[in-house]
Amino acid sequence: MSLKVYVMSDGTGRTAEGALKSAMAQFGEVDTQILIRAGIRSEAEVEQVILEARENKGFVVHTFVSKNLRDRILDLGRLNEVETIDLMGPLLAQLSRQLDHSPLETPGMFRKLNRAYFLRIEAMEFAFRHDDGNRVEEIDKGDIVLVGVSRTFKTPLSIYLAFKGWKVANVPVIMGLEPPGKLLGLTGVHVFGLTTVAKNLAELRSVRDKHLGGATGQYSDLDFVRAELRFACRIFDRIPGCRVIDVTNKPIEEIASNILNRIRATGGAEPVAGNSSNHPE
Repeated sequence: MSLKVYVMSDGTGRTAEGALKSAMAQFGEVDTQILIRAGIRSEAEVEQVILEARENKGFVVHTFVSKNLRDRILDLGRLNEVETIDLMGPLLAQLSRQLDHSPLETPGMFRKLNRAYFLRIEAMEFAFRHDDGNRVEEIDKGDIVLVGVSRTFKTPLSIYLAFKGWKVANVPVIMGLEPPGKLLGLTGVHVFGLTTVAKNLAELRSVRDKHLGGATGQYSDLDFVRAELRFACRIFDRIPGCRVIDVTNKPIEEIASNILNRIRATGGAEPVAGNSSNHPE
C-alpha cells in the first residue's frame, strides 16, 4: 500500500510538489502517491482534504499565504490525527526575522507564523505543570482533563496528546477523598474518566508493589481495586459532561484516538454540560 501525500495550495501546488519530490528523492525508490489539491480558498475545501487524508492514512504538505487557512489546517490536522507540514509559514517567519519586518506590518507575526511550534511547546509545558492534580485551579485553561485512579495511564496519555498540540491536565481519584471543587464545576473543557478491568489493574499495580518491596499496602489488592474503581465511577457521574473511556489492554495511541474520536463527534467544539452515559466503552 503506497503512502499518500496530499499537496494543498491556494495556487497551483507546484512549489510544494517540487519541494516534496526533491525531499523524497533522498529516500530512493519508495511507494508514494502525490495527490495535488490546488486552488483551495475556503475552510470547507481544506476540511475536505484533511478528511480524505485521514481516510487514506496519508499526510498533508501545504503552501498557503493565508494565515487563517494555515491555522485551520493545523487545527483540523490535530483534531483528525493527520500530520501536516507547513512549507510557507516557517519561510515567512524567517524572512520576517531576517528583514526585521513583519508581513502586513502586524506586530508579533513571527510567533503567529510559527503557531504549530509554539502550540506544541505550550501544550507540553501545560501537561507537565498540570500533571497528577497539580495546579488544579487552572485546569479550565486546558483543552482536555483526564480523571482516574492510579495506573490508568493519565500521565503518558497527557504527554502523548500534548505532543499532538492539546493542552491536557490530569487529576487523580483517591479512594475516600473528595475531588477538587474545580473539577466538579468544570465546564468548557473535554473531560474523560479513565477506567479499566479491576483484575488487570490489580496485576499492573502488583508489579509496582513488588518493585517497592511490598510497601504499598492495599494498593494492588483486588477487592480494594474494585472498590476504588466503583468510587471513581461515582466521581465521574458528578463531573459535568464527563465521558468514560475503558483503557483495558489498549496502547496509548489507541486510547488517544478514542478520546479524539469522541471530541470529533462533537465537531471539535466545547462539550455541552451534562453527563453522557458513564459506562465503559
